[in-house]
Formats: sequence, C-alpha cells, structure tokens
Amino acid sequence: MKIRWIKLGAAICAGNLLAAGCVTDEYGNRRPLTETEQGVGIGVLAGAVLGAAVADKSTKGALIGAVGGGIAGGLIGNYMEKQRRDFERLLAPEITAGVIRVEALPDDRLLVGMTSETTFAVDSDRIEPGFYSTLDKISDVVNRYGKTRLDIAGHTDSTGSTAHNQGLSERRAQAVQNYLLSSNVYPARLDATGYGENQPIAGNQTEAERRRNRRVDITIIPIAAQG
Repeated sequence: MKIRWIKLGAAICAGNLLAAGCVTDEYGNRRPLTETEQGVGIGVLAGAVLGAAVADKSTKGALIGAVGGGIAGGLIGNYMEKQRRDFERLLAPEITAGVIRVEALPDDRLLVGMTSETTFAVDSDRIEPGFYSTLDKISDVVNRYGKTRLDIAGHTDSTGSTAHNQGLSERRAQAVQNYLLSSNVYPARLDATGYGENQPIAGNQTEAERRRNRRVDITIIPIAAQG
C-alpha cells in the first residue's frame, strides 16, 4: 500500500511557494521565484484544487515546479555526493553504533536505512522517543537538499502472519513519513510503502538475521531538471 501526497502535497507546496515568493537553489539557498516558477506554482495549485487526474509526466513536472526546478544533469552527482557526506557527518554516532546505514546507490540515489529495534519497540508502529534526535538530523539534511524525493519503505521479518507483517510495515513507514512532515519536509516529496516480509536483506533463521530485516529504509532520489 502506498501513501501518496501528490495532489494535496502539490497544492500545499505551490501555496507555500507563492506565499513566500521564494524557493531554494540546488544547495538549499533561498532565492526569489522567477515569473516562470510563479506560473508553474499557480498552475499546480489550480490543478490540485480542481482534482484533475495527473499522469506520471505531469506529476513529475508538478513536483519540479513545487521544489523550484530540478537539478541540471551535470550537477546531480556532486549534489548527491555532498548530501551523502552531510548524512555521514551528522549521523556518525548512529552509523558507528550500527543503527543507521548510509549507502550510495546506482543512478545517483542514496539509501538511509534504520533498524526497527532502535526506531520502534517490538510489534509497535510508535517511534521511540529516543530516536527523535536521529530523525531530526535526517530531516535537517533532507530539508537542506530539497531537490530530491524520498521513498520510505517499511519492512519486517517473517515472524507472525503475512497480513500482520504487511500492516505493521505500512504503519511504520507512515510513522516515519509523518515525522518528516512534522519537520516541514514538503509532502509532495514523500512516498511511503510497506513491503511486509517480502524484501529481506538477511535470512530469518536467527534473531540477528531477523533484526536486520526489521527496518525502515529511505531511498533519496534526485529530481532532475526536465530537458
């Protein structure tokens, strides 16, 4: 199940942009809206209010407008590499402790993964208060590098029924999404999905293996400028 915010998020983002009269550049620095971007924002807002069906290509265009323009192709690698280094710097204690992993993925994407044993209590979808500071660090970097979209994926081990695990993974992914929303991450950038027990990264025979499979992963994808 996917929790999508495309129409509502586009409206909120466009409204915020128009009200503020400014956007961020590719490194998060504030700059004024151009006339073209103002027009895009108005169009996105009007389209969302009317509730028109949005095709994939149009959705991409709306998201690009909402974040003030995508990243030029030649700058994507450098942009995502700087973001990765910032994650590694801010999350160094968590990485050392083995509760967070930051990985570069193909196609200039990033993975920020967290184990459920530190994020959630057993069989719970309530984020542990002790993990708030870690999510605050993630939110800080995500907000400074605003020209990305985030795919939030919840996963479980194979203990329990398939239906229970699916629902739990969805609720955990949504809990992380809700935390990011509360930290002012643009709704249109977020997509939360639960995968249940279907995408393990280890076996499920031992507790150590099951612990690795109980996780929430955030894949961070650059928003490229349209050619």
